[in-house]
Amino acid sequence: MDVVKWARTHSPWIIHFNAGACNGCDIEVVAALTPKFDMERFGMLVRASPRHGDILVVTGAVSLQVRDRLLRIHEQMPEPKFVIAVGSCACSGGVFRGCYSVEDGLDQYLPVDIYVPGCPPKPEAVIDGALKLLEGLRAGT
Repeated sequence: MDVVKWARTHSPWIIHFNAGACNGCDIEVVAALTPKFDMERFGMLVRASPRHGDILVVTGAVSLQVRDRLLRIHEQMPEPKFVIAVGSCACSGGVFRGCYSVEDGLDQYLPVDIYVPGCPPKPEAVIDGALKLLEGLRAGT
């Protein structure tokens, strides 16, 4: 295993983006970072700048108002970049599906690598989704 692949799979930096969630999923993502669940033990750190991020974690339904900002943040991330959709709203539009200002899921705009369904998903599910992404990277898929 080369050094770049090892570093990419052992210390991914996360960018958390709230696309308009009710804060249920946001609380669970933040809870996954607390000492009780300790996502940092896997080397995952939250960063504010998209230029330093490897994984974009999106919560909430993607509205037409926030779509351009989300795409801009995704474009600013360096390659390779990965996307995790957290919660029912990000995965499929959730209860807002079919509304005039909401798309039917994040995958309408961005290539989603991992889906973490639930309303809201537990912190264990968020960590499990991120670990599944890292396992796939280590395996080369």
